[in-house]
Amino acid sequence: MTNPLRQPLVFVDLETTGANASGDRITEIGIVEVSEQGVSEWSTLVNPQAPISPFIQRLTGISDEMVSSAPAFAEIAGALLERLRGRLFIAHNVRFDYGFLRSEFKRAGMDFRADVLCTVKLSRKLFPQHHKHNLDALVERHQLPVTSRHRALADAQAIHAFWCRIHEELPSETIQSALHELLKPLRLPPGLDVSTVEDLPEAHGVYLFYGEKDAPLYVGKSSNIRRSALAHFAADRKHHRDALIAEQIRRVEWIETAGDLGAQLTESRLIKTLKPAHNPHRKGGHELCSWKLEPAENGAMTVRLVYARELDFGIEPGLYGLFSSKKKAVDALREIAAAHRLCLIQLGLEHPPQGKRASCSAYPHQHCKGLCAGKEAPGQHDIRLMGALARMAVQPWPFPGTVGIRETANWGGMTEIHLIDRWGYLGTFRPEQEIPHVIDVRPGFELEIYKILTRYLKQARIDIIPVALDMSRPESRDSV
Repeated sequence: MTNPLRQPLVFVDLETTGANASGDRITEIGIVEVSEQGVSEWSTLVNPQAPISPFIQRLTGISDEMVSSAPAFAEIAGALLERLRGRLFIAHNVRFDYGFLRSEFKRAGMDFRADVLCTVKLSRKLFPQHHKHNLDALVERHQLPVTSRHRALADAQAIHAFWCRIHEELPSETIQSALHELLKPLRLPPGLDVSTVEDLPEAHGVYLFYGEKDAPLYVGKSSNIRRSALAHFAADRKHHRDALIAEQIRRVEWIETAGDLGAQLTESRLIKTLKPAHNPHRKGGHELCSWKLEPAENGAMTVRLVYARELDFGIEPGLYGLFSSKKKAVDALREIAAAHRLCLIQLGLEHPPQGKRASCSAYPHQHCKGLCAGKEAPGQHDIRLMGALARMAVQPWPFPGTVGIRETANWGGMTEIHLIDRWGYLGTFRPEQEIPHVIDVRPGFELEIYKILTRYLKQARIDIIPVALDMSRPESRDSV
């Protein structure tokens, strides 16, 4: 028996109906117990009281029929709690197994807490030269005996075998140093109780910090909610903002998402609605403007400043640049004119005396090629103007109507459908939820959503679902 920590250990693995501890359920539990009395094993199937998806059945080999006569979690909760209590809880991706068990115990009216050790993080500490640290990689690298992958007891046995193997391969001082680092207690602000961060998941999503009287302090997104949220409280804080948050924080919430797109959309919506004190202020959309390319009276092309409060930027063609104010739009146009020697009069940046023909102020300094002085053909100026504006082109909504963007967690867990129309975010739904046929208020063009989606739509594999919605209700021109 190898136990340098000199405390009882439990090596735990679970099989579940999915990846979300708040909604999915446990189907099998496997435990290897290590104590002064020796090594013992225990496992059981669990009736999740919910159907197991075909994907999960293929992955684990556990079918609805196999669990139909198994005990529900509540029936074994008391005995299981006694097996786990007072022991170091060791698992591969420990937050997954620990989070599921805490959720199941909570449903059963019990509070379960334990010190935890993640063997993924332990492997990374001990073997930093390797890139892969999933259980399959550890089995292959350390030649661990495995009877059946993706069954709970077999995987718990593999985790225990890894524990034994590292004590054969490495000096005890090396292992103790890694364990000391990984088992350090959390450093939390004085106003934040450890119970409020106990269940933070290592998953995509959004975390929210609240202060006194539930005042919103900060909203952040991450591919690892737990890591990013706790980083705000690290000793080596990089931002003065984090010091202020640490003084004011009283509570943490989080929302898990299927992936990065859902996290970005949720973060944008929450910042817009909650207006947290320590997020950068996002100005309202009433001044959002763009340059629209159109013919002038002299036959050449010019630009006109238009506002999102007046036009639907989601479908309006010929828009260039998105600016939060008229001043920023004019400054950007002046920079383009200077860089490409465009005529300031033709662009509407200068106006000649009424009834007189005059060149613009840039022409005498050779910063204009002379359209205003009759030295350049209108067609040539048009070509140069359109070339200069091309990189700023606003992309019109590329679909005929509302679409859903399906996003699924990496290993086939949670799936979400994000409803979008004309660069406005309508909401996110799960496949088991009914998508509403009527949207009360369709949002106007949202700058932040436009930025998020134009980046996302450049990816190669995107699952787009046409959605028929009744948009007969009034629409909002508010933008972000």
